[in-house]
Amino acid sequence: MLSFQNWCDLKGIGRAFVLKLVIFTSYLSNMKDDIPFDDLSLFMSVAEAGGLVGAVPVTGQSAPTLSRKMAALERQMERRLFSRGPQGYALTAEGRALLAELEPMRDMRVKLAKWLDTTPDTRVRVTAGTWTSRWLARGLSAYWTPSAGWLPEFTTSNAVLDIARREADIGFRNRRPEQPWLAGRRTRQIDYAEYAARRDVAGYVTLSEGLASTPSTRWVRTEHADEILTTVSEARLALDVALQGLGRIVLPTFIGDREDGLTRVSDTIEALTHDEWLVTHHDARHDPPIRAAIDAIVGFIEGQRA
Repeated sequence: MLSFQNWCDLKGIGRAFVLKLVIFTSYLSNMKDDIPFDDLSLFMSVAEAGGLVGAVPVTGQSAPTLSRKMAALERQMERRLFSRGPQGYALTAEGRALLAELEPMRDMRVKLAKWLDTTPDTRVRVTAGTWTSRWLARGLSAYWTPSAGWLPEFTTSNAVLDIARREADIGFRNRRPEQPWLAGRRTRQIDYAEYAARRDVAGYVTLSEGLASTPSTRWVRTEHADEILTTVSEARLALDVALQGLGRIVLPTFIGDREDGLTRVSDTIEALTHDEWLVTHHDARHDPPIRAAIDAIVGFIEGQRA
């Protein structure tokens, strides 16, 4: 079952707006004898149109139906809301007071009408490590267009975000998901190698010791601890430093081979080779926007691999 927040995200409607609508309708439902919300909406239409005839095209109700409902509303509220005459339905003082009380409902009705007239794109949250996120972002125009019906929202994280709790819609991981509620799809094999601005560059640049959370950074510290020249706080900074000729950097080959200014200076590091998995929630993957995003991203990956 979708949570309230996920329903809001899926529908593309603001959480605050929906909360206001829920609170206001709850308030209305607790009024005298549970006055129907629809009847109050019809009252607003008749009041704004100045009579039954003008409210017919707005409400889709016939004039006799509107007359009957307004009379029933007055009986239920024990208030005279309209003065009926040849010129139409004029609001009484109590009718004007009620219309003022319903002003928040008018604003919500306008906002809802605007929302219904639009088709907002659903945000699809994609989480991946630094290099996969960068690669997907730089290749965005190859698999996404403004008319795609979904909007990518990238989160770079080497930690595993909880897809079961909907912290993300699509995740990229280096192993098959084990949880039964997650669906996994193998996308490609990821290889790693050493890169440098020149072949004669020695030593390594890597993340600071406390930030060495990925297999590649741990490998550098395990295999070349005495050869680390400098450290940085972000992977992107390590790339920038390496591009300036200060040390070698270990990168996925899909990044390093395409980076102008870098040369591969080692064979593939077999110890770091792994499969990449696209992971989604079993239920969420059938939502049309998420399904469209999955197909587009997988198609891009397969095209790049080919």
